[in-house]
This record gives sequence, structure tokens and C-alpha cells, in this order.
Amino acid sequence: MTHPGALSGYATVQQRVESSLRRRAARERLFHGMGVAAVVTSLLLVLIFFGSILRTGLPAFWQSTFVMDVHFDPEVVQVGPKPEIAAGETPAAFQARLQQWQLELGFVDFGQLITKSIAKLIPEAAEHPDDALGLVTSGELFALRDLVVADPGIVGKTVRLNLLADANVDVWLKGNIDRSLPDEQQQLSARARQWADQLASQGVIQNKFSTALFMNVDSRSSLASAGLAGAMMGSVFMMIIVIVLAMPVGVAAAVYLEEFAPKNRFTDFIEVNINNLAAVPSIIFGLFGAVVFILWFKLPISSPIVGGLVLSLMTLPTVIIATRAALKAVPPSIREAALGVGASKMQALTDHVVPLAMPGILTAMILGVAQALGETGPLLLIGMSAFVASVPATPFDASTALPVQIFLWESNELRNFFEGRGSAAIIVLLAMMLVLNAVAIWLRKRFETRW
Repeated sequence: MTHPGALSGYATVQQRVESSLRRRAARERLFHGMGVAAVVTSLLLVLIFFGSILRTGLPAFWQSTFVMDVHFDPEVVQVGPKPEIAAGETPAAFQARLQQWQLELGFVDFGQLITKSIAKLIPEAAEHPDDALGLVTSGELFALRDLVVADPGIVGKTVRLNLLADANVDVWLKGNIDRSLPDEQQQLSARARQWADQLASQGVIQNKFSTALFMNVDSRSSLASAGLAGAMMGSVFMMIIVIVLAMPVGVAAAVYLEEFAPKNRFTDFIEVNINNLAAVPSIIFGLFGAVVFILWFKLPISSPIVGGLVLSLMTLPTVIIATRAALKAVPPSIREAALGVGASKMQALTDHVVPLAMPGILTAMILGVAQALGETGPLLLIGMSAFVASVPATPFDASTALPVQIFLWESNELRNFFEGRGSAAIIVLLAMMLVLNAVAIWLRKRFETRW
């Protein structure tokens, strides 16, 4: 017969166990809830971040544009026919005549063509040509000149053209400025604002997709026609240099350190410094590049070649560390089996270990390229923040980069216009990064092997 005291003790133990289980289950539920809350919060923050960029940047891909007929009045465009090379004429003599003709064309007042076209729609504009001309960005005057250079037969004809509106007109029509502000705080005169609204209601000013954002270079005199062509090409050149230099060198260094290097103090010293370099601020690499590549090696300032070399040095530690982790993830049995059937260490590495580690190696490349593509600090120190009004033809030409271009636009005084422009550039930068990542992920899946 069981003693009553024993039963009481058993019940007490059972109650303690049940209480402990309830507390443990409560802690597990709390931990699970905190994990879910952290994931949901992270996703919400990412959605808010991307939503803010898309909300600000997407409208900048569309720009206020004049769609109107422009008459190339012969009384305004008073230039002779475009020179053609004559029989027996030397190329140098022909180029001299052609340059003289282009010089004469540069003195033509193409603004009159625009003011006359606007005056046909708003007769009052003929009395205020400055206000009328101010509705169109100044860069379109050069576009009209280029049309005549390309086809002198256009003189005397009326052509329907798409001309970008001035940045202040674009801001006004999109509602990015408070219309209730007094005249002294408005960038446009009251007359110009009235004309812009009238032309927009008539369909003369339309919100059209802006090819200038992708086809033009940056501009300080014609803000509405500023584009990303130069910065995009500069970033492309730098990424090519990073892929060609940093990736092979980083993978080779990781393979040597992981598979061949002896374990001694020297290799320990190298490994410690690689880990330390991965944590060095990127601006330090910019200082190093400015001193070594520009001052010592005399490479051109503000060029993609210097930027690519600096970014290659900066991404090397990341590539080495991630590649070594991928090599360590390959089971030792793979190496042992290859060596056991008579393969050399190099054969085991090239035929078995590296192919199996290839997905991880490609992940290292993704991390390195993504890090390099978004860096700004090092590029500022090597002069890539300079204003460059041309598309680089080679990695040795002056250029800027997408992150630097975003920095310059976001610091522009015309915030209402360039805030959206900068967000649009961020979208382009993210799109380039997604394309590179998509290619790398596709390659990773292609080389992926399961065991």
C-alpha cells in the first residue's frame, strides 16, 4: 500500500514538471513570436524603403515635353549649304571649311524658332520672348542646331518636335512646388506659370517618357536634359575591371590559402590581415588609390581605370573570405576519395572540389560586385565627383559613376527636381545590380551539384 506522503510528494513533483513545461512552452512561443515579428518588421521596412524610392523615382522617368511644330525659318537660320569635299581638295582643307560652316551655324539664334512656335499658340508670347524661351530647357537649342547639321535641307521646313520643358516648368506642372507661394518665392514668373498651365491644358506640353535620362550626360546649364549616360558607362567600365581583376585573384588566393598554404605563423598573419582588410572603411581604399594610382603611377584622375583598381582592392577580402567558406563546405570525403583513386592534389581540386564549391564561389562574386557597384566614398577621393560632360569611350577617359551621380544630384540646389531624378538613378542602379545578380544566380544554379 502506497504511503500518503509518497503520493503527496509525487503530486508535487508532477506539478513542478508541468509548471516547468508550461514555462518552457511559453518561452518557446515568445521566442517564436519575436522571430516572426522581427521578420515581419524587416519586410515592412524593406517595403517602405523600396516604396519610397519607387514613389519618388518612377515619376521622374516621365518628363514635361513640348510637342509642337517648329518652323526652321530661312531668315533666322542664315547659313550657306553644308560644305562637300571638292575634287582634289585635301581632307584638312575640307575639315577647315566644314568647321567654319559649323561655327557660323553656332551664331544662329535658334531661340527665335522656339519663341515663334510658342507665339503661334500664345500670341502674347511674342511680346515677352524671354519668358517664352524660358519654358524650354536651354539644351534644346543645341538639339535644333544638331538637326540642321545632320540635315541642312530641314531649313525652310516645319517639323513636329519633342522639346524638353525647363526643369522649373516640370516641377510646376507635376505639383512638386507649392502653388500658393508668393511670386518672389517662385522660380517662374507669373506669366510663365500661366502659359505653362495653358499649354499643358491644350496638350502642347505632355508628360512623356524621358529618353534623355538614359541618352544624355550630366548638365549644369540645362538641368532638365541632365542624364545618366556618362555615369552608367563609367560604372560598366569599373565593374568589368573588378570582374577581370578582383574575381580571379580573389578566388586564386582563397584556393591557395585553403588548399595549399602551409599552416604557420606567416599564413596566420596573412589570414588575420585579410579579415582586418574586410573591415577597413572604404574611404581608406580611396586614399590609397589617390596616392598610389594617381600620384605615383600617374594614372588619369577621375577615370574608370583608377576607380576599378580601387574597387578591386576593396572587394578582394570579401571574395577571399566567402570563397574559402565555400571550399570548406565541400566534404573532406570528396578530396579523400579523389586522392584514393590515384588523382593528384591538383586534379582533386580542379575536377572535384572547385566544381562542387562553384555555387559558393559565384555567391562570393555576387557579394563583391554588388559591394563595388554601390560604393561612393572611394570614388569621391579619386576625383570621380568632377563634372564630366561626355561619355567615356575607354576606361582611361574622365568619367563619373552612378553612386556619385546620385550623390551630386541629391545635393543639387533644385531639390524639387533632382530629388526625383536621384531616386530614378537609384532605381537604375538597383536594376543593374539585379541584372548582375540574376546572371550570377543563373550560373550558380547551372553549376550547382548535389551530393
